[in-house]
Amino acid sequence: MKNLFLSIALIVCFNNVILAQPSAQRTGASFSSFIDFQKTFPHPDESFRRKEDTLQKQFAEKGLKWPANYIYIRSFKYDSQMEIWVKDELNDPFKLFKTYKVCALAGTLGPKRMEGDYQVPEGFYYINEFNPKSSYYLSLGINYPNASDKMLSDSMRPGAGIYIHGSCVTVGCIPLTDDRIDEVYILAAHAKSQGQDYIPVHIFPVRYNVPRSVAFLNNLSKDDPDLKKFAVRLEDAFDYFDKYKQLPVILINDKGDYIVNGSLAHKIPVEKDEVAVKRTAVLHRERKVTGLVEAVHEWPKYPGGGPAFMKYLEGLGKDMVEYLPKGTRKAYVQVEFIVDKDGVPTNFKVIKGSKDEDFIDELISKMEKMPQWQPAILNDKPVPKKMVQTIAIEIPEVLVGG
Repeated sequence: MKNLFLSIALIVCFNNVILAQPSAQRTGASFSSFIDFQKTFPHPDESFRRKEDTLQKQFAEKGLKWPANYIYIRSFKYDSQMEIWVKDELNDPFKLFKTYKVCALAGTLGPKRMEGDYQVPEGFYYINEFNPKSSYYLSLGINYPNASDKMLSDSMRPGAGIYIHGSCVTVGCIPLTDDRIDEVYILAAHAKSQGQDYIPVHIFPVRYNVPRSVAFLNNLSKDDPDLKKFAVRLEDAFDYFDKYKQLPVILINDKGDYIVNGSLAHKIPVEKDEVAVKRTAVLHRERKVTGLVEAVHEWPKYPGGGPAFMKYLEGLGKDMVEYLPKGTRKAYVQVEFIVDKDGVPTNFKVIKGSKDEDFIDELISKMEKMPQWQPAILNDKPVPKKMVQTIAIEIPEVLVGG
C-alpha cells in the first residue's frame, strides 16, 4: 500500500519534487527548442505572433515575471470558468493570472466513468499532449483516465481524448474559443520550455466558495452518497490551495479514492439508514479470492473477444428492462466483479446506478450465468483480476405515427 501511495503521488498528483530541478538544468541551448518547434506549425505560429506581446504586457501590469516558470490550471464545471495561476520559483506561492470563460459544457456534475457519457472529467490531471494541428484550432490534452479513473471507471470503455481546446463545441472536453486557447497554449508552451513537464490541471464540479454553486451541488448529491463523498474529496484540495496557494500532494488509496495529504479534514457525515423491511436474501456466487492483482500483462478475455462482450452487454440491457423499478425509464448500472484465475466470473457487486435490491439481485443472477472467461495473465501465469463494467438499461421510445 505504501508503494502504491508513493508511486501514484509522483505520477498523478504533480508533486513539485518532479519539477525541482536546478535552474542550470533548465537553461541553455534546449531552453526554447519546444517553443521553436511549436512555431513551425501555422496555428501556434499565428498565436505567438498575435498574442505573445499582449501576454507580456498583461504580466507586467500585474507585476508578474514573464514567462512563468510554473503554471497551474483549475477549472470549474458548473461555474464555466478556468483559471491560470503562475509562479516563478518552486517554493513561491501561486498567483492568479487570469480567469477564462468556458464557453460550453457537456454532461452534468460528477466524474467521467465511461466512454460516450459526455461527461467532463473531475479530478486531478496534468497536460500530456500539445496538439498544434487540432481540429479545434489548438488543444492541450489531459491524462484522462488517470490512475483513479482506471480503478473506478468502466474497465472496457473508460473513454479517452479529453482536451482543453478552441472552438465552442464539446462532448466532454473544455472549450475556450480560439481567442482564449491561444493564450493558454502559449503559457503552457513556455512553462514546458522552462522545464515544467507536468502542468497540473484540477477539474472541480463547482467553486466551493460560491454559495449558489455549492447549493446546486448539494441538491444534486443529496441522494447520491458516492457523488457526495467524491465532491468532498475534491473540496479538500480546493480548500488547501485557497489557503496556502500551493498544490497539495494527492494520493490514491487501493479503492481508487483521492486522499488529499494535509487537507483541512472535511468529515463526511454518516447518515443512519432507515429501518427497512427484511427481505429474503438471494445467495450469489461468492469466492474467497486470493492473489488479486491490479497490473497484468494480459487482461481477461470474454469468449469471442471485445465485440462479443459488447453484444452480450447489449442483450443483457434489453433483458433487464422489465425489471427496472417503477417510474424508471433508464439506468446506467456499474457492476464490479472478479474474473478468477480459472476464468470463472464471481463476486458480483453493483457499485453505482441502482439501490433497488430486487433489481440488483436479478441483474447479478443473470450475470452469473455468463460463460467462463480466459483469465488474466501475469508473468505467464493466470491470476484473478477485478473488473468494472457499466450496463445501459433503457426502455425504448415508442414511435407513434401521426
